[in-house]
Amino acid sequence: MIQKSSGSGRRILTYPAIHPCDSISPSTLLNSLIDLGGDICSYKSKVFSVNKRNARETFRQIANLLLFLQEIRDTTPDLPHPVILSLSELHLTFQKIRCLLEDCTRDGTRAWMLVNSDRAANQFRIVIRGLATGLDVFPLSTVDMSNEAKDLVELIIRQARKASFEPDPYDKKAVKELMRILNHFEEGIAPDPIEIRRILDYLGIHKWSSCNKEVKFLDSEIGTEFSNGENKTKLELLCSLMGFMSYCRCVIFDTVDFESQHLNGQCSNISKDLKGINVDDLKCPISLEMMSDPVTLSSGHTYDRCSILKWFRSGNATCPKTGEKLTSTELVPNLVLKGMIQQYCAENGIPVVVSRGKNRDISRTVMAGSSVGEGAMKMLAGFLINKLVNGSREEMNKAAFEIRVLTKTSIFNRSCLVESGTIPHLLKLLLSEDSNTQENSIAALLNLSKHSKGKCVIVENEGLDLIVHVLRRGLKIEAQQHAAATLFYLASDEENRVLIGENPEAIPGLVELVKNENHHCKRNALVAIFGLLVHPENHWRVLASGVVPLLLNLLRDSEREDLVTDSLAILATLAEKIDGTVAILRRGALQLLVGILNTSTSRTGKEYCVSMLLALCVNGGLDVVARLVKIPSLMGSLYSQLSEGTSRASKKASAIIKILHQFYENNSSSASVTPVLPREQFVHVW
Repeated sequence: MIQKSSGSGRRILTYPAIHPCDSISPSTLLNSLIDLGGDICSYKSKVFSVNKRNARETFRQIANLLLFLQEIRDTTPDLPHPVILSLSELHLTFQKIRCLLEDCTRDGTRAWMLVNSDRAANQFRIVIRGLATGLDVFPLSTVDMSNEAKDLVELIIRQARKASFEPDPYDKKAVKELMRILNHFEEGIAPDPIEIRRILDYLGIHKWSSCNKEVKFLDSEIGTEFSNGENKTKLELLCSLMGFMSYCRCVIFDTVDFESQHLNGQCSNISKDLKGINVDDLKCPISLEMMSDPVTLSSGHTYDRCSILKWFRSGNATCPKTGEKLTSTELVPNLVLKGMIQQYCAENGIPVVVSRGKNRDISRTVMAGSSVGEGAMKMLAGFLINKLVNGSREEMNKAAFEIRVLTKTSIFNRSCLVESGTIPHLLKLLLSEDSNTQENSIAALLNLSKHSKGKCVIVENEGLDLIVHVLRRGLKIEAQQHAAATLFYLASDEENRVLIGENPEAIPGLVELVKNENHHCKRNALVAIFGLLVHPENHWRVLASGVVPLLLNLLRDSEREDLVTDSLAILATLAEKIDGTVAILRRGALQLLVGILNTSTSRTGKEYCVSMLLALCVNGGLDVVARLVKIPSLMGSLYSQLSEGTSRASKKASAIIKILHQFYENNSSSASVTPVLPREQFVHVW
């Protein structure tokens, strides 16, 4: 009956615990309690960065209590029913103790647990008092036990009530030192590295990877606090610690030891066995779509965060699945399920689901969140530029890598690094003969190109030619892939679309990348080509690159829905002009497009199919219409778009239906024309 909680599956410093059911047998409850106590004692072997003394006292109390519980099990096989009340209270308290110990030993939470050491000490006091409460109601007279065991119970009760569980003085000293360093950042004073190392050593943070875990945890907490609109003081403290840890990660640690990072071209590929998984369990019961940010309610059911928040904002306070009234609207991130969803998507060729909540809330990163975080980032920008200019080859590579990491999800970091002048130095590194340095530099520029001023700075410093150079002759395929994505973001500006199109190697380079077997290369190249087509002059350039037969082959062979949709988007855009229509028809694409319209599960993909068919009808004339009329399955698919398709798809499907009906009516006397529907079923939609 013990449910092993996961420190990563609930918010830190929360203590979800449930009473055992009333109908449970006393012996089952006792065995579960003993097992749970043993689980708690296993935490002795783990590292406690804070509240060490309180943890030791807790282990001592639990060890004594286990002696008592084990004697009961050995001497009284048939426990009387009245013991259930006491054992249930103890079981509830044991669950909370385990949660508290998880928090104190959990990787990535050490800085946050340090500044919350007083709160954790108070919680230790509360849960140990809970032991005394549970033992107070234990009916000692109903069980057969030794006097020594009874004396032990009385001793545990006295000690549990008397134990002070004060904050550790060493923790309090470390907090003061940390706050002094944070004040230095706020005042624009560079902190002493020796003082920083002293704090990190106290917390047991000795490696880049450990520091990176702290940053990731703090970023997750900031996102949750921001979306839930919780107290501002806590949010500012989280942002301050985030700035401090980001600074430490870049400045204090010279070596990146995290294998899944890209500093040395290493990438971990840890796969879980997902055979037999029920896909419906990965979908939100509200939206019926694959969840991107699964969260669990107090009812035990899981939903996508954006869906359940919309449900709550509509005035509902119940579980959508069961209808029961919720005791709390707290949302607990289900990180285990989230990892399974991402793994399932990766292994089944589905585009990895990106958290819509995070995308929507990225505006929170426009500002640093606190003056400490802002000061830390500005100092860090100066440090990184110095390494880009004056560092060794290894230091330049690490600086580019750190910029890549810092700019991945933060608008403020992008702005700060653009303003500080990192872009010209990163552009120079694109010509590096070291493949990792080149990859990290282009990946960093990709993130900076998402910033409006970053685009301008890249172009002003003749960065387009350098990016195209990496696109065509990058030392690693990953660098070429990032170069394609960078061109996509640069192409969001009209002037840049013109400049990219005029570069004789840009569009051919993107088309060449579509031929690569790597899915990300194909995807980045396709979206970049699609972005360039917004400029009319690039239309003929894309056609001249020979992209049409390449895309049609991709439609025939690819099993990935995202690649099919992106290919259809480009072809639909090309088909809007007569020369594009001619190129598509010359390759015999009509039957293929109808087949995709009939079988695709993507609403967007079907919309592009309908758009392309309409363009082919308009630009290709009666010959195209005559061929479409002879395809029996087409009309049913078009009618389904009237009710199931997007609004644009519905309108365009209506237009095609009208064209096909008019053609049939005008040529009804011809025996060579087979009706797509019996005459009595014809419907004029316009």
